[in-house]
Amino acid sequence: MASRYKDKDDGVIFTFNAQWVSWAHTVVAYTAFLSALTVGIHLHYHKIVKNEFYGYPDEWFPSVSATIGDRYPERSFFMLFIAITSGPRFALVGLWYLLTRRRGQRLPDFVAGMGLLRTLTCGGWTYITSTDDHDWHDILMISYIVATLPWTTGCILLSPPNRKAIKYRKYLASAFFGTLVPLIYFFIQHKIHRVAGAYTTYAFFEWSLILFDVGFDAVTVLDFDTFEIMVRDVKGTSKGNNNPSYVPSAVLEKEKEKVTAGLLPATSGWAQALDTAADVYHGFVFWSMLTSLGIVIWYFPLWHMGISGFEIFVMSTISPLLLGIGSVRSHILASPMIIHVMSLAGLAAYAIKNPILRLIAVGFGVAMACLGWATTLFLERANSARFESRVLGLMVGLILSSTAKFSWQTNNPIWPVMHAANGGWNLTGLILAVVAVMRFTRVYIPPPASSHKQQPQGSNLLSACGIGGLFFGLHSLLSDTSTMILWGWEGFPIRGPYFSTHGWLTLAAMSVGLFAGIFKPSVAGSWPVYAAGTMGAMVLTFNSHWTGFYGGLALAIYLMAVSVPLITTAARRKPAVSFGLGFLIYNFVVLFHVWVVAYAFVPGGPLVREHTDWVMMTMMAFIAAGVYDYNGSSGKPAPTPAAVPSQQRRSFGLATLAINVLFLCAAFMRFPTNDYQPYHPDDRILTAGIWTIHFSLDNHMYSSEHRMRDLIKELEVDVIGLLESDLQRIIMGNRDTTQFLAEDLGMYVDYGPGPNKHTWGAALLSKFPIVESKHHLLPSPVGELAPAIHATLDVYGQLVDVFVFHSGQEEDPEDRRLQSEYLAELMGSTPRPAILLSYLVTDPLKGNYNTYVSDKSGMHDVDPSDWDRWCEYILFKRLKRVGYARVSRSSITDTELQVAKFVIPESQDEISSLDALSPEQRNHRVKEQDVPEGWRFPAMFRGRGVRGHRYHVFRQPRYFDS
Repeated sequence: MASRYKDKDDGVIFTFNAQWVSWAHTVVAYTAFLSALTVGIHLHYHKIVKNEFYGYPDEWFPSVSATIGDRYPERSFFMLFIAITSGPRFALVGLWYLLTRRRGQRLPDFVAGMGLLRTLTCGGWTYITSTDDHDWHDILMISYIVATLPWTTGCILLSPPNRKAIKYRKYLASAFFGTLVPLIYFFIQHKIHRVAGAYTTYAFFEWSLILFDVGFDAVTVLDFDTFEIMVRDVKGTSKGNNNPSYVPSAVLEKEKEKVTAGLLPATSGWAQALDTAADVYHGFVFWSMLTSLGIVIWYFPLWHMGISGFEIFVMSTISPLLLGIGSVRSHILASPMIIHVMSLAGLAAYAIKNPILRLIAVGFGVAMACLGWATTLFLERANSARFESRVLGLMVGLILSSTAKFSWQTNNPIWPVMHAANGGWNLTGLILAVVAVMRFTRVYIPPPASSHKQQPQGSNLLSACGIGGLFFGLHSLLSDTSTMILWGWEGFPIRGPYFSTHGWLTLAAMSVGLFAGIFKPSVAGSWPVYAAGTMGAMVLTFNSHWTGFYGGLALAIYLMAVSVPLITTAARRKPAVSFGLGFLIYNFVVLFHVWVVAYAFVPGGPLVREHTDWVMMTMMAFIAAGVYDYNGSSGKPAPTPAAVPSQQRRSFGLATLAINVLFLCAAFMRFPTNDYQPYHPDDRILTAGIWTIHFSLDNHMYSSEHRMRDLIKELEVDVIGLLESDLQRIIMGNRDTTQFLAEDLGMYVDYGPGPNKHTWGAALLSKFPIVESKHHLLPSPVGELAPAIHATLDVYGQLVDVFVFHSGQEEDPEDRRLQSEYLAELMGSTPRPAILLSYLVTDPLKGNYNTYVSDKSGMHDVDPSDWDRWCEYILFKRLKRVGYARVSRSSITDTELQVAKFVIPESQDEISSLDALSPEQRNHRVKEQDVPEGWRFPAMFRGRGVRGHRYHVFRQPRYFDS
């Protein structure tokens, strides 16, 4: 170490070069990890390489967390050295700040703050291991990774003019973030697919992150050699060694900008950041209101079981037609702020209890939002920079909306069907919306008078077609990241993407597509790119698993990219036509895409029955009309990068990147644990239930997932079939109730036939692993399609088949007869113990009942004496049924929850003995006190029950002893 002593008169006692701070930090940090690894391998090798699925020799290298957090004394080695590291670490952050701070710049302050946050959160996740507190360990780990992004990019931007340092930082930062991709992939292979050896590969990438992370900070040794730290024996403060007038060379600044992909400027103003945030949030509010309209409309035909008249509110979106009325148009163009403020009525609607009045408020809000955005885009069309910021705000707002829905398990927290009781953030969202709209509309720069007279050649009608097809595609496919994943879902084993672990790929595709359209609008609007987008739509429509999803990603990129030229062209047309008629066309395609599944309830429905392929063709045809207009227009906007400040694009790029990081954080928190446990394993009890959930809207038009969760949990249901559960359409908000229920209750989930299979939905949730599942569409020559799931579960080591089935409507008796024969044959084909959770539409002991309960199927009724059934039935075979109950729904849905308890046989001899029982023996009823306590239903639902849920019809559960 370079050091020296001076005489007493000079006052300097000790000095050393600052680069030793970097060396100390690097050496001690690496020692902390490597010493723990060395000691762990020496003392506990077989224990630290073992995970919940495999051990040595399948897994042969330990992960970081297993090495530093699980065993003594390696954990002590690590904690000792990591504590020593904290001193050099804080000094390193402080020295970097002194080296890079400049007068009038806020970036060094921000980067230093991120450095301190990283240091503190690092201490958090290293001292609080996953064994100590799994949740806090994960929270602090995520915070550390999130803070690493601005720290690394900020350090690169602020680097002094040292080519070697910049090069090393570029390589190490790229390696760090590039490693995250295979790291996540192999963790999924281990955790979900349970691939032997995958965790060892994951561990190598995890250790690589440590090496790259510490190595990135070690590069400061090349910058700190000009610093000298001294200790003096006099009282005073140092003025530092900062030169505020120093500015790095222009060449190196460009190199640094290239490293960060132009996302972060060296200087940025708070005004630009606030403008960007306001634009994005206001765009988020628009998409939140637009996507909520279908849900609040759907509530009414749902309860009327047919056309209700309230469907007329779907036309709320055509409000831009008002711009075609001269006297009205002049007032609207003169005061766009008023229109945008009035649109917030759609957010405030959540506080209105009456469903009709809430629908009116939402419809009014959506009308004002569509009118306001059409007006703003038209007014800003002549100002390249401001217009682009509006387009980016609208489209990044869609990305934020999809992220919010993912974070809330497919519900948007500011929808009017949400409130505090079911996880809504409505008031917070409304307050932020007011602030955003005031910022969004605070300044209006009128375009030159000549621009109002200039109308580029082209077709207003074709432009409207493009807008209609575009907004339908964005809404129906990209407003939720799980929609296209569920299009290709075919059950277990998992052979394609999974909604919680691969949803970010959709968001990433959307982000890439948007900025491709911003930087290359002429390419995005070209015919070759249109052909690629059309090919993606075809692949998505006609394929499953990863193949279909790859087509969906291509379509996502295309829709986001082509939105830029199509919206730009529409803004240069007559807004009453391009946007007003455009939204009318959008409404037409929305109804078309509803009719393909709702054909049994609407006039002319059979003509488009089950033709999602026609919907996709129509969407792409409308977009083609817009592309034709864009390419044939003499006023086709030319790329004008000089007209748009690069700082603006960087701000929106950074906002998009931040949203992607938030999505990944939410994905980390939602990662499936696959360690689910049944409620009564010691008694070998399986509690099964069937419930028709009426599309997860309660009687008061609020989303009902939380209330459903509470009842399922309190009834201790291990396996449940949900019917009328497919919500992945515009009219239902592109939601998925099963995601919330599965993750909150700790259950495996099979969504059932996907949204492109044209059913109302059947889903299965299970505490037991789903070994295999197949989806069936039963014969339905006249009425609606009848979905079924045939799943095989691993129940206490015994394979048990579970069938979930929704029969056709009462109006179609031939359909129901054919369906009963199909399902009876399907159930009879399995030699294993089996349970049917179903909606049969038949009277007990009559008609099709005797096909379901027959020698052909081998199934028995859970309680043949229950005369008060019409729809829901539970059947079983080769199981010991010990209990049955009916539980009232309260105001959650229109159908009760039926549950049954079964004891799982341990041997084939026991199964054979159950087959030999006579009907009298099988259905012998006993009193509750005669069965073990673990076999009993919860007592809390006796009498008046809780929250409107109680045992009803028989007033108590029934118990059996066979």
